[in-house]
Order: sequence, then structure tokens, then C-alpha cells
Amino acid sequence: MLDKLEAIKERFEEVGQLIIQPDAMSDMGKYTKLTKEYKDLEKVVEVYKAYRLVLENLQSTKAILDKEKDPDFREMAKQELDELKEKQENMESDLRAMLIPKDPNDSKDCILEIRSGTGGDEAAIFAGDLFRMYERFCEKQSWNLTVLDLTFGTAGGYKEIISTVSGADVYGMLKYESGVHRVQRVPATETQGRVHTSAATVAVLPEMEEVDVQLDMNDIRKDTYCSSGPGGQSVNTTYSAVRLTHTPTGLVVTCQDQKSQIKNFEKALKVLRSRIYEIELAKHNETVGAQRRSMVGSGDRSDKIRTYNYPQSRVTDHRINKTVYNLPDVMEGNIEEFIQALRFAENAEKMKSGGIED
Repeated sequence: MLDKLEAIKERFEEVGQLIIQPDAMSDMGKYTKLTKEYKDLEKVVEVYKAYRLVLENLQSTKAILDKEKDPDFREMAKQELDELKEKQENMESDLRAMLIPKDPNDSKDCILEIRSGTGGDEAAIFAGDLFRMYERFCEKQSWNLTVLDLTFGTAGGYKEIISTVSGADVYGMLKYESGVHRVQRVPATETQGRVHTSAATVAVLPEMEEVDVQLDMNDIRKDTYCSSGPGGQSVNTTYSAVRLTHTPTGLVVTCQDQKSQIKNFEKALKVLRSRIYEIELAKHNETVGAQRRSMVGSGDRSDKIRTYNYPQSRVTDHRINKTVYNLPDVMEGNIEEFIQALRFAENAEKMKSGGIED
């Protein structure tokens, strides 16, 4: 572990010199990446320096115990030694966690897409329930959630709702929510009281900037139209809503939350970049093989990840076999317990595969 920490310290010093070079200062993309890397490495280096100081104090305290004959001094040295050993263990645990390979996108904002799946009207209603769950979770985290585009269900909820979420470490927390969410309950339209199973898909994409994904504007067709609300009624009479079509992939993105066509265009571009990134990432994962992917954080929207059973007030996450019996609390946005358990499971997997040792 010490060798890895020393290498990180050397890289930190190297990046510190690269940032102030003229070529980095003149290239905003390069400068941004170097600055982010510097800040990330700085956190590890600060703990590493404190850890080295603890190791030095441990050696000097042991030397005192070897030479000192006075009982009072020896007792004080023993107490200090015990405290230093406890500090050493805690700091080693922190450093191991810091050495776990980080997803470079964890600190990014994200695109949150929820779509109704199997189950007709009930699936759309459930998609609406999921959206409100995430909306409340975002409020608890002091994040900003903005709806970009939506299509209402005929009996309530949403056939599709696309939002952006911005704040601290947004993608790093919400990425575990990607996949198929199932609900088991008696629909309001069910006259026989039978429990139905419906589903909605959730996709969480890191929000990509221009420096992350390059787009050729010649490959993008832009259409404008009047934004609309529930039932199709017109919200405004100006052509502020934007639809972008990416010709090479066939991807279509719409945005109508802003009154300004320019702002809608900029937001739609961000969504398009994120979806193209997702396609490229999927290709990469197929290339490197399944052994390089974390099952917990794969983000595959086809994976059945969680079941919400209303009759039993039960919520089960199938990836980690975790079940809680507080469904109303979960639907109020209290999903931290699942996220922390998923993060712990993924980190444990990374530590095992990465071979992080002393």
C-alpha cells in the first residue's frame, strides 16, 4: 500500500507542475481535467502525510519505551503508543478506501430518465411514484432536479419523464438506481382485488460536457415546436421546444422546460452527449469482458434490480439480496440505506479484484 501511496504523491507533485505550464493554461479542456485530478489526489496525499507522521511518532515512542526506565514516563509512553496504534488502524482503513478505483464520473451531475414498462396504465402510475421518490430524495440531499421533457400517462403518472439532477456527487449516488424496478400491488382499476406486477425502467446517465464527448453538429438535425402540457394543450405560442436527431445513431432528444429555445437546445445537447456516452460505454464493456464489470454498478437498464411489494410493505434489492419492510418510508425518498449498502458491496468487490494490500 505504501508503494501505491508514494506513487500517488509523485503524481500529485507532477500534476501540480503541469497545471502551471503555458500549454495547459491555454487549453481549457486539459486545464479542467488536470485541476480535477489535482484536487482528487490532494485528498489522498493529505491523509498519507498525516499517516506517515503517525508512523514516525510510533517509532519514536517505541524507542522511548526501549530506553526509558522511569515508570511514570513509561506509562505515558504506553498510553501514547495505544492511541497511535488506533490512529494507524483508522487511517489505514481510510487510505484503503481511497485507493479503491474511482469512477471518474461520480462527481458529475446526471440525467435521470424514467419510463413505464410492462403493465399499461399501472406502469405509468408507478413511474410517477418513482419520480416522486427520487424528487424527495433529491430534496433531502439539497440537489436541484429539473424536468426536461415528459409524456403523461392516460390514467396518471408518466409514460416517460426525463430530468437533470445537479449537486455534489450526484451520479456517484444515483447510478445504482439504473435498471428495472418492479411493483406488486392492487391497481386502482382492479375490481377483483388481485395483485398485479408492473414495471418501470430507470436510467441514470452522467451528464457529459463538450470536453468529454465531441459531437459533429453536421450529424445533428434540429427541429423546433411549441411546448405542450397535459392533454396536449399549448403552453406557449413560440417555437421554444427543441428536438434533436443524431443521424449516425438515430437518437432523438427533446427538451421543452425552458421558454428560451437556446437554453432548451443547450440542455438537449447535454442529454444527447450523455446517451452517446452510454452507447460507447456499453461497447467498451462488451470488449473488456464481464469480469471487468461490477454487477452492482453496471447500470444496465435491462437488469431487474428492485421489487416494491405493497401488500407486505416490502422492498427487495435483488443485487445484494437486501430486504426492508418500510415501503412507505422508501417511497418518501428514504433510499440511502440501499445506496450505502450497494456502494459498500461494490467497493468490497473492487478491493477484492484490485488486490489492495498493505
